[in-house]
Amino acid sequence: MNRKKKGKFQKSQFKAAEPEEKRRLPEKGRAEKKRFPGSGNYIFGVLPVTEALRAANRRVEKIFIGEGVKPGRISEMMRLIRQKGIAFQKNSRQELEEMVGPSANHQGIVALTSAAEYYPAEILLEEVFSGSKPLILILDGVEDPRNLGAILRVAECSGVDGVFIPERRAVGLNETVVKSSAGASEYVKVAKVTNLNRLIDELKENNIWVIGASGEAEMNHTGWDWTQPTALVLGGEGSGLHRLTAEKCDALVKIPLKGRIESLNVSVAAGVILFEAVRQRESAEF
Repeated sequence: MNRKKKGKFQKSQFKAAEPEEKRRLPEKGRAEKKRFPGSGNYIFGVLPVTEALRAANRRVEKIFIGEGVKPGRISEMMRLIRQKGIAFQKNSRQELEEMVGPSANHQGIVALTSAAEYYPAEILLEEVFSGSKPLILILDGVEDPRNLGAILRVAECSGVDGVFIPERRAVGLNETVVKSSAGASEYVKVAKVTNLNRLIDELKENNIWVIGASGEAEMNHTGWDWTQPTALVLGGEGSGLHRLTAEKCDALVKIPLKGRIESLNVSVAAGVILFEAVRQRESAEF
C-alpha cells in the first residue's frame, strides 16, 4: 500500500490537540500509592529485590529507596537498576511503610512490580508488520488503572492486535488494572515503549495509518476507513493527546457529542471507536 496516495487524509487538514497543561508534581511516595494501588504488586527487602532484578522473571516497574540506606549495602542492586534502566527514587521510611505496611521488614527498599507480563515490543511490531490489516491501539499517557483495565477489556473484545503504552507518565499492568480488565490482560498483548513518537514514525514507515482521537478534530470517527491497517491513538485523562503526538498522526477524528459534557471517559471512547472499526471491517467482508 502506498501511503502517499491517500492525500485527502493528510494531517495538515486537521487541528492538533492543544498542548497539555503543566502538571503539578505530586508528592513522592503518596502519589505512587495512588497511581499503583494494592499491596500484592510490591516486593521489599534488599535481597528479595536484588534477586528479582537478577532473575528478571517479572517486570520491576520502579524502585523506592528509603532515606538513610547505606550506598554500600545496595551497590549490587543499584548496578542492576542502572543496567536495566529502571526508574528509582528516594522516599521517607514512613512512605515505604504506607506501601507495604508498618510490620514489613523492608530494610529501606521497596520495588513495584507488574501483576502481568508485558509482550516484547519488537516482537509485537514484527507481528503487526506481517499482518494483512492490523488494528492496534496506542495509549498516550493513561494514568488511571481502572481506565486501563477497561480499555484492555474493550481491546480484547474488539480483536485489537496489540496495545502500546509508554514507559513513563502512564500506569502499568498493576493489580488494579488486571482486576479491572476482567481477564482481558491475560489475552491482550501489551508492550511498553520508551518513545511513542518514534513508534508512530516506525508504524507510518511500514504503511500503517496512525489516527488520533481528539475533540479538536474536524472528521467524525465514522469518516475514517478503518478497514485499512490502522493504529488508533488515545490520549490520557483530562489532557488528551500530547501536542507532538497529535501532530505526528496522519489524521485526527472525534466522536460527535450531543450533550453538555465535552468529553467521554477514555475507555468509553476506546469502545466507541474500536467497535466502529469492527463494524466497518465486518461489512467489508460481505
